[in-house]
Amino acid sequence: MKIVAQRVIKSKVEVSNKVVGEIEHGLMLLVSFTHTDTEENIDYMVKKVLGLRIFDDESGVMNRSVLDVGGSILSISQFTLYADTKKGNRPSYINALSGDKATVLYDKFNEKLRQFIKVETGIFGSEMKVSLINDGPVTIILEK
Repeated sequence: MKIVAQRVIKSKVEVSNKVVGEIEHGLMLLVSFTHTDTEENIDYMVKKVLGLRIFDDESGVMNRSVLDVGGSILSISQFTLYADTKKGNRPSYINALSGDKATVLYDKFNEKLRQFIKVETGIFGSEMKVSLINDGPVTIILEK
């Protein structure tokens, strides 16, 4: 499982020119799964995302989590995070989990996050237009 977490002032996702998910202040996550991912990986990543201390405290030090600052999450499925570019110029996606299996894990991931925080999403497998204002910028790559 791989996640790109970006601290954002705001972020939104559109499908067919319609906003389907939007947040103010929080994290925008690009989320991808591979063949060996399990529910244990999801549990680990939920805990990691929610506890990630990348928001400023009163002293301007990144010492607070998205929960600490009352933020939200925009979660976007992104199979291309498992692109293999070692050979040639056309990426291979052999390491990305197939859509029918990945959607089950993606839904579980978001359900578990929703137990603790507001979560908006895109539409799995759709052509999405994602926009964000990265705060900092702060971008962290998480992998389990």
